[in-house]
Amino acid sequence: MSDRPFDVAPLREALLDARAGAYAGFEGWVRDHHEGRAVVALHYDAYPALAAREGEAVIHEALAKFEVLDARCVHRHGAVAIGELAVWVGVSAAHRGAAFEACRYIIDEVKARVPIWKRESYADGDAGWKHPDEGAPRD
Repeated sequence: MSDRPFDVAPLREALLDARAGAYAGFEGWVRDHHEGRAVVALHYDAYPALAAREGEAVIHEALAKFEVLDARCVHRHGAVAIGELAVWVGVSAAHRGAAFEACRYIIDEVKARVPIWKRESYADGDAGWKHPDEGAPRD
C-alpha cells in the first residue's frame, strides 16, 4: 500500500526476467463519475496489517495457481485525486496467457478480499463509503 502517488516503472522493471516472454499489467485510475454521479474526491481507507497480509496471500496464490515468474500489486490509501493511479498490478510469465490470467485473478481477488474501502465525495455534496466490490460487476 502507498499513501502517495507512485511510479510504476521501477515496479515493472523488478519483474524483468530472462525467462519471461510476457508481461501483463493493470492500472486502475480514479474516475470523475460513479453510477451517473459526478465524483469530486476519493479517499481510500484500509486495515493496513490485514490488507498487507491478505494482499500477499493473493499474490502467493497467483504464483502457485498460474505459470508465472513474478507478480506485484500496489494499492493507494488516503486521499487520491481524480485521474491518479489507485491500484497497479504487474505479472511476468513465460507466456502471455498465464500473465493475463494471473493479472486478472490478482485484481479481482484484491477488490473482493482485501479490506480497502473508498469514500466517494460527489459534486452534490453527498458522500459515501463503499467496498470496491460492492455491487460492481467483475469486468
